[in-house]
Amino acid sequence: MILTSAKLRPPNSDASLVRVEAMKEWPRIAHGRLDSELEYIPPELYDEWMRRGIPQPGDIVMTTEAPLGEIAQLDDRKVALAQRLITLRGKPGLLDNTFLKFAMQSRLVQDQLRSRATGTTVLGIRQSELRKVLLPLPPLHEQHAIAHILGTLDNKIELNRRMNETLEAMARAIFKSWFVDFDPVRAKTAGANSFPSMPQPVFDALPTEFTDSPLGPIPKGWKVGCVADIGNNVRNGVKPEEADSSTPYIGLEHMPRRSISLRDWGYAGDVGSNKSAFQRGEILFGKLRPYFHKVGVAVLDGVCSTDIVVVVPQSPEWFGLLLGHLSSVEFINYVNAGSTGTRMPRTSWKYMGRYGIALPPVQLAEVFTEWANAEVELICADIMQSRTLAAIRDALLPKLLSAEIRVRQPEELPSKPQSLSSRQMPRNRAHTTNQGM
Repeated sequence: MILTSAKLRPPNSDASLVRVEAMKEWPRIAHGRLDSELEYIPPELYDEWMRRGIPQPGDIVMTTEAPLGEIAQLDDRKVALAQRLITLRGKPGLLDNTFLKFAMQSRLVQDQLRSRATGTTVLGIRQSELRKVLLPLPPLHEQHAIAHILGTLDNKIELNRRMNETLEAMARAIFKSWFVDFDPVRAKTAGANSFPSMPQPVFDALPTEFTDSPLGPIPKGWKVGCVADIGNNVRNGVKPEEADSSTPYIGLEHMPRRSISLRDWGYAGDVGSNKSAFQRGEILFGKLRPYFHKVGVAVLDGVCSTDIVVVVPQSPEWFGLLLGHLSSVEFINYVNAGSTGTRMPRTSWKYMGRYGIALPPVQLAEVFTEWANAEVELICADIMQSRTLAAIRDALLPKLLSAEIRVRQPEELPSKPQSLSSRQMPRNRAHTTNQGM
């Protein structure tokens, strides 16, 4: 079954219904899941919006244009689909939805989508052409087994992503509490003997008074400074011919919004323009359209777009404070307000460096950096593990679909998705119109 959305565009809302879109600049669908950056519509518009069919949990959503062929499987959230999206649903007893997700992500299907697409600058596919796409169709019990194997890998990748979200949320909360709201100092001023997130020796060294400053009241003994006092822009330009084609490359398209987890990258050979070199652990800040809030920590050495500012601390103990400020909503609002250009606004390190901050004693910054470094290392480890799992999944996918590797019968499957055999399975492909998509 194929469901399409109405050609409407209702206003944004804080209501509970999720709106999913296909937008190249702000992807809502990527890596087989819905992006965490979602918009919402008023519940009263839902029936009109989705009058052609209601998406169900487990359905597969595909972008038909800009970009073409991104796939996600719906969870139990109620969603409203915007334009350039369709919903696919397997016919019960013939096509497993999770198997369908992986089949649609395979090169076999993706190549067909592109060959049947039209357009020059933007590729798009019509529903009539989509119905002509051929799918591999093994017996249903083998579809379930393939979905189990690949889905288990996907579930671990998703778990790592959620763990990283939690780690980032903890880091943001502690940074804001210690260095923006000054909660530990306020608590001590009010008579508290300790503070939950702060080591006792650190708390004991805090002042019990505030002093006026151009930034407002700050803890006594702290100084007024700016981002440039604790950070520096590293400019190591790399010409196209100077970069090895296999060098990891990070562009703005690889950077998620409001997340320091840089889990995606391409390779220098794919881009012919000048680049900037960076090293593992350095901070990358997207200066083009800074309102997109693209800030992250590099998990490996590589090169990046010149629309990305590479930032390092003036000395190691300032890393945590620097990362906290550069990735904060307040800082993004500041650089956005000072951006130059109308269609493609940009900020600069010169302007970024002027951002006013309260400078704590070095000892306090050092304690926070030690904790922040541990959190960043956990995030990096999860990212690299997920990349390995994704590589295993992507290597298995064509072999499972082509029956080069054949899964065991359901009663033979162990609790963990590790058992595969290399018996050959005859191929059986079916037309999408015959599968109830």
